[in-house]
Amino acid sequence: MAKQNEQFIFEISLSVLNHLGRNLYRSFMTVLGEAISNAWDADAENVWIYIDKEDNTLIVKDDGIGMTAEDFQDKFLKIGYSKRKDGSKSKGKKRPFIGRKGIGKIALLSCAQRIHIFTRKSASDSYVGGIIDNSGLDEAIKSDLTPDQYPLDKVEEAIFQEYKKGHKHGTIIYFENISEGVKNSIEYLRKLIALYFRFSLVDKSFNIFVEDKPITIEDLNDLAQRTEFLWKINELDDPYVTQKLVPPSLKESKSLPVAGTPKGFIASVNKPTNLKVFTTEERIGVDLFVNGRLREKDVLRHIPTARVYESYLYGQIHFNELDDEVDRFTSSREGVLADDPKFRWLLTTLQKEILPRIAEDWDKWRLKNKKKGDDENTRLTPRERTSIDLFNVVSEDFSLSNESAQKKKIDSWVDELAEDAKFNFSSYAECFISENLLRKFIREKNLSAERVQGIIDDLRRRENDNKIAGNINIDIRQNNDDLSYLDMAGLSRVVDPQRGGSTNTINTDAKEYRPIRDALAHTALLTQDAKTKLTAVYLNIKARLRTLLSNP
Repeated sequence: MAKQNEQFIFEISLSVLNHLGRNLYRSFMTVLGEAISNAWDADAENVWIYIDKEDNTLIVKDDGIGMTAEDFQDKFLKIGYSKRKDGSKSKGKKRPFIGRKGIGKIALLSCAQRIHIFTRKSASDSYVGGIIDNSGLDEAIKSDLTPDQYPLDKVEEAIFQEYKKGHKHGTIIYFENISEGVKNSIEYLRKLIALYFRFSLVDKSFNIFVEDKPITIEDLNDLAQRTEFLWKINELDDPYVTQKLVPPSLKESKSLPVAGTPKGFIASVNKPTNLKVFTTEERIGVDLFVNGRLREKDVLRHIPTARVYESYLYGQIHFNELDDEVDRFTSSREGVLADDPKFRWLLTTLQKEILPRIAEDWDKWRLKNKKKGDDENTRLTPRERTSIDLFNVVSEDFSLSNESAQKKKIDSWVDELAEDAKFNFSSYAECFISENLLRKFIREKNLSAERVQGIIDDLRRRENDNKIAGNINIDIRQNNDDLSYLDMAGLSRVVDPQRGGSTNTINTDAKEYRPIRDALAHTALLTQDAKTKLTAVYLNIKARLRTLLSNP
């Protein structure tokens, strides 16, 4: 029992490890990120990652400055110790420190049953370290022990024998009995590392190896080949962008200058499934980086609009202003505090300035490249958009497979038809529907076609002559009655005499409609005046047809 005048001190239970983060880390990539970030902060030039699926183990080894016994105890094992107490950059290579709160190391405890740590400062020093056993830690927490009551187990040097070769200084971490979430294939692990640890691609003094093979932009080849469009935000210098996101796989690109210091790129793939990392729960998105470190995966989830184009996007936004004297990151280190003013400013810039421009470009570029665009984009009417979609689908049948001068010529011819197709396809649909509705109306009302029988007979004769000339002996029309031979002009002459003989009738409109309608039906390209006239006349016909059909 404490005496009245005794000096009191804090006493921390080991259960604080759970509250601070042992159970907060959701993904293996976050855990691996902590190990890689520690190597970066330790001025390592190389990080080696080895996975043994049969033994269910992971090794992360670096050639950083390593630790003395005092460093290991007073810095690494001291939860809350921040390297930034000694400055904002590393002493040797002057790298900006990634670590901040000194609790990220707890992430290492979340993905394996036992974690062996082996480290030294130089080739002349002995290795120091220890084993953190999660089952033992669980018992210590259950018993409500304090940190000084839970000593680490001693390192089993035999485990490190193979990895000590040529290792003059640095740290080796051995994860024993890794959890299910880290059993990704080597191929996809390499891709995720290339995506999420950008400094390994842009800083020549820092290399990451998986199974002794370096991570390079070549690991992103398949993603680059599936990328169609690119928007560069304030011209980020990135080898993936400059070397991989290029024609012919890249169809369109644009620079997007924005206010402030954000830099990055946003790209669009052929289809959303290209962003799914198969056999894993990972999906590539637009990620937020600070000083080269992934800080927020899929930042667009904070500003969802449920627009179709968003499911095609991935990229990186780099905003180093988030790393200042204020700690803006969550305890799990997997995100930025949602109400942080600088983060909110960035989200507003994305929502109000960047994404609207991307949405507009995406729709135009998709349609230009014969793909389905964004139906919610109102720059085109639903009728125009449907016509373009149909044109794009049909025109694909005429695209040559080989990359040749002839293909480019044919593609250019098809492109020249696109604007006219937007009008002609929908106009033909109007003609098809309105004329067939008139036929149904005439049949239902049992109206006589006697006035136009001569026209019908002449059309029948022409068709029969053409069938003989073409050696065709099959039926062409589903319904071979007289009405199937009449166009709008002939059908209107059947209808109008029964409607009172007014001069302001569907028959009058049909006479104006006929010459342009015939040119349209014969796939001619119309002049702008003809398009305007056809549209105006059809509006009259449609109104009169609706009146006819509305009367039982």
